[in-house]
Amino acid sequence: MNKEALLKKALNFEWLTVEEGVFLFENAALTELMFVADELRKIQVPHGKVTWIIDRNLNTTNVCIANCKFCNFYRIPGHPDAYITDIETYKKKIDETIRYGGEQLLLQGGHHPDLGLSYYVGLFKELKSLYPNIKLHTLGPPEVAHITKLEKSTHREVLMALKEAGLDSLPGPGAEILTDRVRRLISKGKCGSQEWLDVMHEAHNLNITTSATMMFGHVETITERFEHLAKLREVQSRKPAAAKGFIAFIPWTFQDVDTLLAKIRGVHNLTTPEEYIRMIAMSRIMLPNVKNIQASWLTVGKKTAQLCLNAGANDFGSIMIEENVVSAAGAPHRFTSKGIQEAIREAGFEPQLRNQQYEFRAMPSVMEEQLIEY
Repeated sequence: MNKEALLKKALNFEWLTVEEGVFLFENAALTELMFVADELRKIQVPHGKVTWIIDRNLNTTNVCIANCKFCNFYRIPGHPDAYITDIETYKKKIDETIRYGGEQLLLQGGHHPDLGLSYYVGLFKELKSLYPNIKLHTLGPPEVAHITKLEKSTHREVLMALKEAGLDSLPGPGAEILTDRVRRLISKGKCGSQEWLDVMHEAHNLNITTSATMMFGHVETITERFEHLAKLREVQSRKPAAAKGFIAFIPWTFQDVDTLLAKIRGVHNLTTPEEYIRMIAMSRIMLPNVKNIQASWLTVGKKTAQLCLNAGANDFGSIMIEENVVSAAGAPHRFTSKGIQEAIREAGFEPQLRNQQYEFRAMPSVMEEQLIEY
């Protein structure tokens, strides 16, 4: 393969094959990949600002029967620490989120064997009746697949009911790596790769905006990372013209502290800052039909995330007023509203508050500063 020809192909927004992507990842200089990705970013996101959001990752329940080997958050049914979040807790935390300037909940949980569609429909309706303006960025393909199985229904019927009840957008958790070899090793209890993709395709058909993710740096091969990207790209290509589909892609690194993958299999996250920046750049290159690429400061830290803004990333994600799942596996980083904007400015960009649809928001006139540090 010819490196220069492939870089030129990428600059023309042409689809690179999996093999071509792997070749560039392994053979192109980091500066070359950063340059190409940055040029693509300038075309796809011409306003040049770096966006961010204020939201809260609130968990419906920590009960889960998926038994993912990278998760320290879940508890089996009947465990003394198991919980289902009650409405008073939701009210307290939503009120707090609004005081901090947030207008969205990233609402996720586990594969609870007893919580079916009626539970989530009732919860979403109640939250929307109490807080009509709060946006629900909720569940994810594995949870939708789990509810579908409990109900002996279809993805479409479940998604339609959730949307009618108040679901505003569908996040992309549970993708990990979208090959079944990897999923059998680390998340056997979740839906397979094709079902994850099928749920997202159905969401796009219903004009539900989604995001896509990838958790890497564990048992996957480099080729499997690029197969993952190619599958996302293909699903995005089939969305209805009026739908936004995958509005963003967020790759993050496996966090290994006290996980079963680390303790039993000896799998540790050895991803270097350079490798993460390479993956950000290649994500921009491999996904020409996904507009927004987010750097995961939560897992890689401030400095690496800042460098990603010159490697194709245009979004810094959320300050995460609350986040329990990734943090339980060792992610140590935190940001305040002030801190995230300062970090963006330090990298040479203008920060811009957004909502989940990547529409610009004005800074709230009254907001409390969340006292967390990065």
